[in-house]
Amino acid sequence: MSEPAGTSPDNAAQRLHRALGELAACDADVARAIERLGLPAPRSRPPGFATLLRIITAQQLSTKAAAAIQARLDAAMDETVAPDAYLALDDKTLRACGLSARKVVYGRTLAEALASGRLDLDGLAHAPDEVVIEALTALPGFGRWSAEIYLLFALDRLDVLPADDLALQVGFQRLKRLAERPKAKELRAATESWAPWRGAGAIMLWHFYGAATLDEG
Repeated sequence: MSEPAGTSPDNAAQRLHRALGELAACDADVARAIERLGLPAPRSRPPGFATLLRIITAQQLSTKAAAAIQARLDAAMDETVAPDAYLALDDKTLRACGLSARKVVYGRTLAEALASGRLDLDGLAHAPDEVVIEALTALPGFGRWSAEIYLLFALDRLDVLPADDLALQVGFQRLKRLAERPKAKELRAATESWAPWRGAGAIMLWHFYGAATLDEG
């Protein structure tokens, strides 16, 4: 399910809500969640270096902490988040922004791969999901979760479900009223019936998880 890279926010919302309508028609729990909470907003991000860098930055951090680090990085690059601008910063500056030493290396390797043409994101924009995953996970710091997040958020692949995501696992557990949280393999198996809208289902599950967390607070 690929769309032109850089799908507009309006088109992304229309596609997401249409997909969730299809999903709700075949899953009563999804229909009830949408009726209760309303439709989620799309999580669209522009394809390219800036989004990939944000994925690196956000790994194993809270949303608030990741946003603070990213804001400092953006400022250090004069709001032009591009491979050359990142490579122009020394390690001390990047560490001062809040990146760990390992993430500094991950970002530098990503920037070098893009600057040299070794990683061709334009060429990957319409490639099959597994080809994109293989290309991105060849870089240090990018596991399957990171690649799937890029596919879903930046390339609008609405059948990609990042099953390693803890919030998705907990969200599905709550949605289906399961005794135990499903692991990634179990979540993938349990959502096979959601195809070809598993990515749309993931966005709904994040929405559902967030609402349930607020209810518990």
